Amino acid sequence: MHFTSSTSFDGVREQLFTLDGTPGVLWTPEGATGTRPLVLMGHGGGQHKKAPDILALACRIVAERGFSAVAVDVPGHGDRPVDDEYDRIATENRARVAAGEELAPLVAGFQALVARRTVPEWRAVLDAVQRLEHVGPGPVGYWGVSLGCGLGVPFVAAEPRVRAAVLGLGGALASAEHAARVTVPVEFLVQWDDERVPRAQGLALFDALASAEKTLHVNVGRHGEVPAFERDSTLRFFARHLA
Repeated sequence: MHFTSSTSFDGVREQLFTLDGTPGVLWTPEGATGTRPLVLMGHGGGQHKKAPDILALACRIVAERGFSAVAVDVPGHGDRPVDDEYDRIATENRARVAAGEELAPLVAGFQALVARRTVPEWRAVLDAVQRLEHVGPGPVGYWGVSLGCGLGVPFVAAEPRVRAAVLGLGGALASAEHAARVTVPVEFLVQWDDERVPRAQGLALFDALASAEKTLHVNVGRHGEVPAFERDSTLRFFARHLA
């Protein structure tokens, strides 16, 4: 792990890093020492590790709870180079949707392909970050919606260090098989008027999760209109399960 910059603001220390070519960002309390809970965050499609929703929630996780948070750029996003294969598939999918095909199955297939690469990358990030003295081997949570859900469900299913997860805006077509292996507490978000993920697919993914403790949060609105108050719920959820 190679750190490329370090800045501080409002009691939060932000460190940019690269790990085997994967660019990421780590947020910790300024002056932190010793072990603390860590939340790994997965950004949405077309976004990046410091997208506004990621940054806002990460800063609250650190400033209000004293946890750490980490996010990395998914292949083909942010500071990652253009991936020719992913770019070709995305272009083909846009053309197929324009020709009348349903969007959800195409998105599901693409997310399944990307997850085969991101799951081992994210596990390596956990290994590296938890070796740092100001993070340590504490409990781990996961937060990710939209693309962050499609990649997050297989990650949570594969990673035993994750104790709790906030997921949502994703469908069963991409993740049902992996969801059957998710047993940690889950808070799951559905937008009732989601134009990208059919409502039935979101509810089916929630149903497929094998967690004994899972809570469904349904809000009126389109895919990108998750209410800001859901951040408050996320903080309470992680405080219960990681603190």
